[in-house]
Amino acid sequence: QVQLVESGGGLVQTGGSLRLSCAASGNIFRINNMGWYRQAPGIQRELVARITSGGTTNYADSIKGRFTISRDNAKNTVFLQMNSLKPEDTAVYYCNAAISTYSTSTNDYWGQGTQVTVSS
Repeated sequence: QVQLVESGGGLVQTGGSLRLSCAASGNIFRINNMGWYRQAPGIQRELVARITSGGTTNYADSIKGRFTISRDNAKNTVFLQMNSLKPEDTAVYYCNAAISTYSTSTNDYWGQGTQVTVSS
């Protein structure tokens, strides 16, 4: 069984930085795309950043120039470096990955979320 575990969330002031990590573990054959989503109270979950297995990235317009997604394939880990944080970045951040196991086709997996709070 595949699990994604996020870490790195916390409370920071406006302009501060956080680095989120998401490590995948389990019966993994291959990890394709990985990404970060976020959801604030009363707001639909949105894609923050995405990275393909080849390293191609895309970002939400709201965070372009401030956040950077990267991955360490050897460690089955994806990162989200968040700089110049704003109060509107406050949300629960969820890791997502498209993973194939040795016995199944590719499926989407989700972490349980990590809270990011940016104070004014």
